[in-house]
Amino acid sequence: MKVEVRVYPREGVLDPQGKAIAAALARLGHSSVKDVRAGKVFFLEVEGSDPATVERDARRMAEELLANTTIEGFDVRIAG
Repeated sequence: MKVEVRVYPREGVLDPQGKAIAAALARLGHSSVKDVRAGKVFFLEVEGSDPATVERDARRMAEELLANTTIEGFDVRIAG
């Protein structure tokens, strides 16, 4: 099964990469952008046929390694 894990900074946590991207977009003339939060996406291909089990395992992977849960949140999506 294919799994997508999106990791992003928690609200209230400083995001210097997002701020730098927002500033660069403004310099390029994209004045409608008010804020940017930079994150990362992991695409996993895992063995398994039960979506609930695969999602549970992917959440555990995110909590153990893919996200720093002190400052980052994450979402898991099963793609099939």
